[in-house]
Amino acid sequence: MLDLEALAVHRSSVLGRIPGQDQPSQKQFDMRIWDSLRQFDPNRVVYVEAESKKVGNVSVPDALIETVRASECLNLNLDLTERVALLMEDYAFFAQDPELFCNRLQTLVSALGKSVIEQWQTLVRAGDTAQVVEALLLQHYDPTYARSVERNFLCWPKAEQLILQDRHAKTLQALAAQCIAAQAHMPA
Repeated sequence: MLDLEALAVHRSSVLGRIPGQDQPSQKQFDMRIWDSLRQFDPNRVVYVEAESKKVGNVSVPDALIETVRASECLNLNLDLTERVALLMEDYAFFAQDPELFCNRLQTLVSALGKSVIEQWQTLVRAGDTAQVVEALLLQHYDPTYARSVERNFLCWPKAEQLILQDRHAKTLQALAAQCIAAQAHMPA
């Protein structure tokens, strides 16, 4: 898998900046991508998450983003409760630092309105971070992501639907192994 977010040191969202870690320069990001691509077997499929052109402050090279967007797609689905729990694990630093989360939420005022953001900030300060994460998914990220993939990913309408039972590593590893095995049995 080509993990552009790891290479960019950013989770590719308005909340994606990782505290205490700087993003690479554009040149460093390009070199990281190049180094990663050189490691792949050209006869095997490379999986890449559906990213936007920008990953924080760096941009995915045009040739790569065009190739990714023209490629076959998989649509991974996970229950909302599991998604919230996964994000609470991945973004634990927001639960540990409510003011950091509130400051990052402020960047969404223009998209969602001042009153929504103030309500969410009140919930975060009261310790109801999971409720805000769920609202963020339903009111901002899911609709934004849906518009983006429909607009940018040519094969999205034919994407195979894959339903995950839970967020646990064993489940994700089993699905990855299943995808790799299915690809190995397809004609070249």
